[in-house]
Amino acid sequence: MLIEMITPIETDPRWQAVRERDAAQDGAFVYAVRTTGIYCRPACPSRLPKPANVEFFAGPAEAEAAGYRACQRCKPKGAPLAARQAELVAEACRAIEASEELPALDQLAAQAGLSPFHFHRVFKAVTGLTPKEYASADRGKRMREELSGAESVTDALYGAGFNSSGRFYAAADKLLGMKPDAYRKGGARAEIRFAIGECSLGAILVAQSERGICAILLGDDPEELIRDLEERFPNASLIGGDRDFEDLVAKVVGFVEAPNLGLDLPLDVRGTAFQERVWQALRDIPAGETVSYSELAEKIGSPNAVRAVAGACAANKIAVAIPCHRVVRLDGDLSGYRWGVERKSALLAREKRA
Repeated sequence: MLIEMITPIETDPRWQAVRERDAAQDGAFVYAVRTTGIYCRPACPSRLPKPANVEFFAGPAEAEAAGYRACQRCKPKGAPLAARQAELVAEACRAIEASEELPALDQLAAQAGLSPFHFHRVFKAVTGLTPKEYASADRGKRMREELSGAESVTDALYGAGFNSSGRFYAAADKLLGMKPDAYRKGGARAEIRFAIGECSLGAILVAQSERGICAILLGDDPEELIRDLEERFPNASLIGGDRDFEDLVAKVVGFVEAPNLGLDLPLDVRGTAFQERVWQALRDIPAGETVSYSELAEKIGSPNAVRAVAGACAANKIAVAIPCHRVVRLDGDLSGYRWGVERKSALLAREKRA
């Protein structure tokens, strides 16, 4: 009968990180392989070595002092993989923003030195959007900016980088949620249905435009919630919801009460591409867990943009569905929730119990 022997290294948590290719451990240590004379990052994609041939070092200097050389695949002496990928994606974003037309995926991938498939996957991992979605968000941002300041829709058309009116109008409904001229006039002729319900956190208002849900507001006074909605959409027609719409409100209330069930609703989320990256990262935070603003900035590949991340959280108009309540200060403080710290605390407590 053969008995499988477990070597001491197999019980080392660092070996588990190597087996899982855990990028979060990059910079914490390196591992070296005696049979090849090479040392690597924990996340190196190379074939796993036999545990008996592995030894660990605190960093590249220690590994090289022991006679090992750096892996040419994972480049353990350079910046961490996540940082390199974020830099490549940032360059691609600048290329997209500077182009009148969306550059071909092959072209963007070639500039990054990656295959189209790998580039597409890395871009979405870093930004939360595909290159096409990022280009659409940037185009929408430019369109809104131009329409807000241009003397005519035609001026805005060319200012936003469209070279034909047909393409501009074809994209306008999706990017604006209304006709360009209506947008210039502050949402004139747009119809927004809304209804108010009650949940354990107080009054809740749900509003829906042609594109989907455009606001979920929480507060103590229903009248204040209506005034808030009027200020957000000053020139739109606000229409009280019927019984079917009240069913939608009930569904949202159900999500507030049991967040682990999820919320399968269309969201009318407009914002800058950066805000969309932050809001997507917020939706990726599991119920019952919290992250700091700096950790959230790390997650979207912009570690130095902590203030901008906080601003994007503050700009979120859709309570609960985009869970900015799961972001706390570095010291764990719950301040900074537009619907009140008490509600933020109650939401987090309910999620942890669920």
